[in-house]
Amino acid sequence: MSASTTRRTTAARSRIAAVGAIAVAGALILTGCGDQTEKKGSGDATKSNGAPLFSALPKKIQDAGVVKVGTDAAYAPMEYTEGGKIVGVDPDIAAALGKQLGVKFEFTSGSFDGLITSIYTGRQDAIMSSITDNEKRQKGLDDEGKQIGKGIDFVDYFSSGVSLLVKKGNPQGIKSLDDLCGKTVAVQRGTTYEDTFKAQATKCGDKKLTIEAFDTDAEAQTRVKAGGAVADLNDYPIAAYAAKTSGGGNDFEVAGQQADVGLFGIGVSKDNTQLRDALKQALDAIIKDGSYAKVLEKWNVKDSAVQSATVNAGK
Repeated sequence: MSASTTRRTTAARSRIAAVGAIAVAGALILTGCGDQTEKKGSGDATKSNGAPLFSALPKKIQDAGVVKVGTDAAYAPMEYTEGGKIVGVDPDIAAALGKQLGVKFEFTSGSFDGLITSIYTGRQDAIMSSITDNEKRQKGLDDEGKQIGKGIDFVDYFSSGVSLLVKKGNPQGIKSLDDLCGKTVAVQRGTTYEDTFKAQATKCGDKKLTIEAFDTDAEAQTRVKAGGAVADLNDYPIAAYAAKTSGGGNDFEVAGQQADVGLFGIGVSKDNTQLRDALKQALDAIIKDGSYAKVLEKWNVKDSAVQSATVNAGK
């Protein structure tokens, strides 16, 4: 998503949901360090937890024993619901982080456009949902540059470009965004992908590009599958997963080349720099010990690996 502000990532990146992996609002799963220590009182939490980076966490999280994480579990393979549990790349990375930090990562699914607000309100400690790290989100700006919040910080853990997802056989011959002028596209509301389509609509001018926005990417995909829209936009790993799995590989295909490579980040409050820095240390640790690479290999997204943890590196 060149790193502009279009997508859950940048110029247009976010993710894609496999058919049937629609987010279940309120769905909950504890992912993290498996049988780590139970919640302890403030007096003995530090002494009883031998995880390498437990002491780096804020005391509130040490005492709770969990990091509360908001997500939109509708973007396989990054995060989706299967058998009542939230699974995917992000939960598995969080589980590896949890082993370093000595706490569990508790994922709750909700709407994507409400995730940053959940950080502002303190409902979640962090958000991890294939979210593109960009300057607007860092600064708390809306699409028009208006201040709507104080912004959040990102610990960047994944690199991805965006791709167009079209109906199998690509009947409209879509190869790039320019081929969308005069047509109708579908996209998840509130994502940087929607921003990308809006920018393209301006570029199309009189040859109008009609944008249909939906609450979930699964709905946008369904619209493309039914022929009501010619394309959906998503991060490459998500688009490729949908093309491979939806309808046994007979529903969609990825059109054109991957573009706009940018960074996904774990979002945290700007007031919680201790948690941010602990997450950064933990990410560097799992990169070093190889557990990060094993997660990416498991989900066939190893080309999206970062070499080291960074903070607010998105543009």
